Amino acid sequence: MDDFRKPYFILWNSFTDIINMLEQQNYGLAKELLIKAQQEAEETFINTTDE
Repeated sequence: MDDFRKPYFILWNSFTDIINMLEQQNYGLAKELLIKAQQEAEETFINTTDE
């Protein structure tokens, strides 16, 4: 269960920034932030499960 905590918080914290970008209609940056959050969460999950 703990394997999901770090990736979850990475995604959750990123969503605040993404929502702000969507509210500002900055869709390009919102997309970039989504991709970055996805990659960072995936990398963190992989590294966490290897421990």
